[in-house]
Amino acid sequence: MKRRGTPEADLQRAVVRTLRQILPRTAIIHHCANEVTEPGPRGAKRQAILVGMGVHAGFADLMILCDGRVLFLELKAPKGRLRPSQEAFRDAILAQGFGWALVRSLDDMLDALANHGFSTRIAAPARRAAP
Repeated sequence: MKRRGTPEADLQRAVVRTLRQILPRTAIIHHCANEVTEPGPRGAKRQAILVGMGVHAGFADLMILCDGRVLFLELKAPKGRLRPSQEAFRDAILAQGFGWALVRSLDDMLDALANHGFSTRIAAPARRAAP
């Protein structure tokens, strides 16, 4: 049996690994496993238990807390689309003044950190002068 590709999971592992390397050691990087993938009644029961315990539909894949800042990252494969619950979560987070970003690559993640004022332990690349 051929193994199915997992581009979002692969991206998430790479993003977490990179965040751990570049953010200050005091940063908290958290993934909330907010859905059950088990099919059938058993999976539905487990999902209902999690919802009762506070799982929120559409919650971002990663939450970063660092130096008084909060940033939510939603990771998607290159052609992946946000579900309506993810759009609603994004809108609620932005309305409350927190940072949120859609990430499809490590460059997107680095841009999100810079755009939301996060400092890292790496120097920014030197910019080339315009010709």
